[in-house]
Amino acid sequence: MGVRTVQFIGGEPTLHPSLPALVSYARMLGLTVEVFTNLVHITEKLWETFAGEGVSLATSFYSDDPAQHQAITRRPTYHRTRANIDEALRRGIPVRAGIIDIGGDQRAREAGAQLVDLGVPMVGYDRLREVGRGVRADQRSLAQLCGRCGTGTAAIGPDGSVWPCVFSRWLPIGNVHDTALHTILTGDTAANVQATLRAEFDTRPAARACVPNMCNPQCGPSCSPACRPAGNCGPAGACAPDYR
Repeated sequence: MGVRTVQFIGGEPTLHPSLPALVSYARMLGLTVEVFTNLVHITEKLWETFAGEGVSLATSFYSDDPAQHQAITRRPTYHRTRANIDEALRRGIPVRAGIIDIGGDQRAREAGAQLVDLGVPMVGYDRLREVGRGVRADQRSLAQLCGRCGTGTAAIGPDGSVWPCVFSRWLPIGNVHDTALHTILTGDTAANVQATLRAEFDTRPAARACVPNMCNPQCGPSCSPACRPAGNCGPAGACAPDYR
């Protein structure tokens, strides 16, 4: 189907006992692999897996203040995540990080600057999207999505469910246990969902300038493997804030 990259997400993928085997199998098929992890519990076996050719890491980060970081994640993860970012860089493992801005007095810019100082070569930015565990005041809706879900990307759940992206799990388009993935992604259900998403996206001109010009395929670190932003909605031609 032309897919070149697979991303393992969660929950927390490093807690799955078969992650090294899954990564190895994907690499055997010629796919590049990104593991999106909180970088908290990394065993030596996992470090060896991540150091393999064609494997990279992504993680979320919230604040340069350990107490604020803990208040957001509800776990004392700041020091472990930061130490393992350092370890990944020391081992030469490609790693990118995303600032997830939940608003208020969060030290998001300072967190981005800290990551740059640590040597993280790619730091992205995204707002908290009110889907899944991110639901706060609003509820899941098309307004929480970028409008490009299903365009060059898809998500597959552990039960075989297929969605346009990880944020649109209330919009299932099929199940790989019942139907071949190619058939699902080229079928009427997928086409109808994508048309609905594009229609919603076209009503938001402010977002239009930022998202479609991204290299593959999503503005923000949470949804899918993405390279550096290339939209025009922020400083230096990137999605604001620009941490480059």
